[in-house]
Amino acid sequence: MNTQVSQDSKAMSTFKALSKQPIFYPLIGFLLVFIIMTVVSDSFLTYNNLSNIGRQVSINAIIAVGMTFAILTGGIDLAVGSVMALSGTIMAGLMAGGMPMTVAIVAGIALGCVLGGLNGMMVAYAKMPPFIVTLAMMTIARGLALIYTGGYPIAGIDQAFAFFGRGSVLGIETPIIITVIVYAIAYIVLNHTPFGRHVYATGGNYEASRLSGIKVSRILFLVYTISGLTSALAGLIITSRLMSGQPNAGVAFELDAIAAVVLGGAAMNGGKGTILGTLMGALLLGVLNNGLNLIGINPYVQNVIKGIIILFAIYVGTEKKKARS
Repeated sequence: MNTQVSQDSKAMSTFKALSKQPIFYPLIGFLLVFIIMTVVSDSFLTYNNLSNIGRQVSINAIIAVGMTFAILTGGIDLAVGSVMALSGTIMAGLMAGGMPMTVAIVAGIALGCVLGGLNGMMVAYAKMPPFIVTLAMMTIARGLALIYTGGYPIAGIDQAFAFFGRGSVLGIETPIIITVIVYAIAYIVLNHTPFGRHVYATGGNYEASRLSGIKVSRILFLVYTISGLTSALAGLIITSRLMSGQPNAGVAFELDAIAAVVLGGAAMNGGKGTILGTLMGALLLGVLNNGLNLIGINPYVQNVIKGIIILFAIYVGTEKKKARS
């Protein structure tokens, strides 16, 4: 009897310890949605469909990495979708114009970093609100993409470029490999470098971080540059998948990226969140979108369902914060 009570007590203690881990609730949510979709759709748990989910999730997951950095500092980046589109169209345009594929890729990624850096300069040094700055950049980058392409897709891309969006290595889709690499680097940066600790500190208390000697302006500049970089990487993948530069690509992608970060347990006021939680949030959204499509749910209804789930995630996070207080 005492042994049973002891085992139950140990199990309860273990559960409580696990539930305090930041990744716990996002992981439970992902597994729950995954199991439900497996039960309701015979087509869900197939290799082709799971590969398709991986390809679809990769773009939002990579964008969400940059968004995680921004939100951890208490900011936000609404320009990610537009920067992705502009970077992708630049890559396509350069290749269509005869530039080598490598040069086009480097130019597109560099452009993403420059646009992100401009956001960072205005937020960090001009002290402008991130919401307004990135909203303006969202409009500017989209407008530049439309001007550059004339509003039409750019074709005539080097066929070798398809590797990044359609290829595979040892049977694993290239976009999935790129996503894993990006997340591994982001995990190391946030959890095992002074820069990562400073990102959390800046979001936790900006003024205290500044007074403690952290160069918060430089941190913010780098954070938004990273967001521009990940947007450009997503542009590389989507342009490769479509084999054309699409000026209208990425519309509302910033909302999915924010949703992934929030579902992953990050606090919108900064200082709290994990990169693995963001990955779980992106996977949850991807599985949910795919499963709802498979069972024939109206796309408009899907938006309502996603909105409710996001509100629930924010509510849970708020209640947990109140409980800790």
